Amino acid sequence: MSKISSNIRFLRQLKGLSQEQLADDLKVTRSRIGGYEEARNEPPIDLLIRLSEYFHIAVDALIRGDLTKTNLDGLMKVGKNRILFPILLDQDGNDMVELIPLKAHAGYLRGYSDPEYIERLPKMKLPFLPTGKHRAFPIKGDSMPPIKEGSFIIGKYLERFEDMKLGKTYVVVTKEDGLSYKRIMNATKRELELHSDNKLYKPYKVKTEDVLELWEYTCCINMNQYNDEELNLGSIMNMLRSLKVEIEQIKKK
Repeated sequence: MSKISSNIRFLRQLKGLSQEQLADDLKVTRSRIGGYEEARNEPPIDLLIRLSEYFHIAVDALIRGDLTKTNLDGLMKVGKNRILFPILLDQDGNDMVELIPLKAHAGYLRGYSDPEYIERLPKMKLPFLPTGKHRAFPIKGDSMPPIKEGSFIIGKYLERFEDMKLGKTYVVVTKEDGLSYKRIMNATKRELELHSDNKLYKPYKVKTEDVLELWEYTCCINMNQYNDEELNLGSIMNMLRSLKVEIEQIKKK
């Protein structure tokens, strides 16, 4: 069975629908839904788009991802025609943060909506984060001092543009530029104006329709005091995990 067929069956059953009910909602015949679920046929692009909007799952996730292997506990909806983010919890009920390693920076644009890609990312927990979905992004370049290349920005996912605060900093994910950490100074329904804190870099605008994700700055993990040999993924994860121990010691004092 293909991923598309198993995903359609899985999502239909998740909503408690029969094949006939789903077919009625999508205005197709029950036999067509049965054919897709049994991998005898594959849905055309127009129906894939309708399925995407119906289940609020990105088209590429329907095609490439194996949703049956995704942990569906605590899913949050992130908008029309977009994938659902799982809010990951550890055994103590604490939110887990996915870390985007520097080497995976370029691949994020291809994998951000792929459940299997997200599932393979390293996980960590930081006990001082506010409620919400968080990820850790590596910073490249010198456009946002005092934050330097090699640091990590912990960002909270912004579900609605309306919640954006002008003058604040965000990790902005766009179709053309990939990941950028910038300060949003002006915004309209059509455009965002992004500024660097380093005045050597000129402000620029991006179309809102090209913005795939916005992550609001929560905190920064500065790695600049370590040399290149120390900045491997294992040591970074150990340093981040040790923050919990340090915070617990401060609380006791």
